[in-house]
Amino acid sequence: MARQKKLPKVLSADERERFLATFNTRYDSPMRNLCLCRVMLETGLRAGEVVALKPEHLDMTTLRLTVREGKGSRDRTLWVPFSLRDLIGEWLLRRPASPWLFSTRDGKQISTRYLRTMVKHAAEKAAVAEWQKVSPHSLRHTFATKLYEDTQDILIVQAALGHADLSSTMIYTHLVNGELEAAMTGTPRDEVQEEADEAKAVAVALLATLPAEVQAALANLMDEEGGA
Repeated sequence: MARQKKLPKVLSADERERFLATFNTRYDSPMRNLCLCRVMLETGLRAGEVVALKPEHLDMTTLRLTVREGKGSRDRTLWVPFSLRDLIGEWLLRRPASPWLFSTRDGKQISTRYLRTMVKHAAEKAAVAEWQKVSPHSLRHTFATKLYEDTQDILIVQAALGHADLSSTMIYTHLVNGELEAAMTGTPRDEVQEEADEAKAVAVALLATLPAEVQAALANLMDEEGGA
């Protein structure tokens, strides 16, 4: 049977502010971690992409960011907001000698496992709702949701996220439309989500009537999109 995919946690504006406030920039590691989280929140990089950044990938004059061999071995170009220039500039003055833009204290590449643990710990410290569900992927989804809210242009979101298939990006229209429905109907957001979950359950029941090979193909497709 095809498996349902739960949407990653998306931080509200208030949760995002509290989350970022947990990092004490007097110390090098929290300074680096704040840079990592802000870059993910402002550019939508995947965990593997942000830890693979090198100093030469970021032009501090134009703040043009080149993502080398992202998912699917595709390069893409993004821009870091100018509001991040001072923070990143400070980190560049303090970072240890390393081929990596964001490295450990001894210059080694940061692992995605460390990144996941760090993000979850900061979410817990910030008392983010459902902090157990917060991950680097949540920061990517928070970025994409806000970008779609601001632009209403799904093609811009697709380009920013580096999705080869537009269907992987369409999730953000549903996220924003859910918020719109809750706001315009006065229906609590959790009730809107409950209705959506019920609709998904019906769809899953219908899928169960399909031949096994069709179910397997759909399950594989959902697995591929889950890493979007």
